[in-house]
Amino acid sequence: MAQYDVIVIGAGPGGYVAAIRCAQLGLKTACVEGRESLGGTCLNVGCIPSKALLHASHQLHEAEENFAKMGLKGKSPSVDWKQMLSYKDDVIGQNTKGIEFLFKKNKIDWLKGWGSIPEAGKVKVGDEVHEAKNIIIASGSEASALPGIEIDEKVVVTSTGALELGKIPKKLVVIGAGVIGLELGSVYKRLGSEVTVIEFLDNITPGMDAEVSKTFQRTLKKQGLDFVMGAAVQKVDATKTKATVTYKLKKDDSEATIDADTVLVATGRRPYVDGLGLEALGVEMTERGEIKTDGHFATSVKGVYAIGDCITGPMLAHKAEDEGFAAAEIIAGQAGHVNYDVIPSVVYTWPEVAAVGATEEMLKEQGRAYKVGKFPFMGNGRAKANFAADGFVKILADKDTDRVLGCHIIGPGAGDLIHEICVAMEFGAAAEDVARTCHAHPTYSEAVREAALACGDGPIHV
Repeated sequence: MAQYDVIVIGAGPGGYVAAIRCAQLGLKTACVEGRESLGGTCLNVGCIPSKALLHASHQLHEAEENFAKMGLKGKSPSVDWKQMLSYKDDVIGQNTKGIEFLFKKNKIDWLKGWGSIPEAGKVKVGDEVHEAKNIIIASGSEASALPGIEIDEKVVVTSTGALELGKIPKKLVVIGAGVIGLELGSVYKRLGSEVTVIEFLDNITPGMDAEVSKTFQRTLKKQGLDFVMGAAVQKVDATKTKATVTYKLKKDDSEATIDADTVLVATGRRPYVDGLGLEALGVEMTERGEIKTDGHFATSVKGVYAIGDCITGPMLAHKAEDEGFAAAEIIAGQAGHVNYDVIPSVVYTWPEVAAVGATEEMLKEQGRAYKVGKFPFMGNGRAKANFAADGFVKILADKDTDRVLGCHIIGPGAGDLIHEICVAMEFGAAAEDVARTCHAHPTYSEAVREAALACGDGPIHV
């Protein structure tokens, strides 16, 4: 029976970061993972492969739409779908092998197989039982489907199946206008599919700043995505090659159908805790099936911690990473902490959408006095040169103190630009602090500075 200071269950972004940080802090560490490769959903069938396909399809879009404008003449490239999938798989391999290297470098034991916790202080993997002073559950999440809809990952698929379709569908129906549905819908639209997104709510990307959400939907419509809003999907009838989606419109209770070659069910994710033995162990759960933790990631069972998608909070890889880092430090006797008010979110479409902190709707609900600084990318020289002038930066600041409360960006490189504001918010900066910081010219980041200036006397370039 092997003995460890820490055993982490799950090698996704939260789990592998927790394991590496534990090892760095001198704790004898093992990580349980049942997949053939490390990295969890994110690296294998989520964030990384989807970004590879987004990148490849964006290059196709640039070639078709913008190359000729820049004097790059020639025949438009054709799509070799098998080669594109091979490229995606190669990207996955490079990343997962990288985590395997980091485990070896940090002397972390990979316990291959699916883990369960028969009792506090013990983790069972296969027929072997290992002892651990501390256990971190980082089991992640799985795609959630609508009741009565059968997923076969060929015609009716989740994000996993959508990343490895046998061919590019002529017609794709996406159920759910959240991040996953819009990203993968964008991929297939660029590759030539007719894409229709069916959403139960009246707006896309729930929880996003309303102004950004409306602008985002208009932009996606211009790109050719069709939207059916306020519609409740009733059923999906599928054969081996086709599917028919039946939905009901909330506004008049009328029913309609739409045919598709592929249906992507993108209605969110749920914690994956099957097989861990949590009920028998006595681990308290929330009503939503999440593992209940205190403010220090501890569960109701002494010595058992939980992080990432299987606990409360946004299901984001970087949120899980932060929690893994913090949980490791707490176990090592340090003061691990996660600032949940400064966790950015990004949609990797084109343009990208990124946000951190409060939305206008949140501030209005709180009754907090605030001011808005906005700047359009149309006023940014670099964005205009790169055919990327759609969108804007919006900074929200306290009306009296000027302290930055949130930022919302739709535009080129939004996922990278948002981190300037994340750092500013971590240090309690005012919008004026951002405005008075020199930004290189010409860069997209100048739009962030101009939005900060707009919180004061006004931007320069509008």
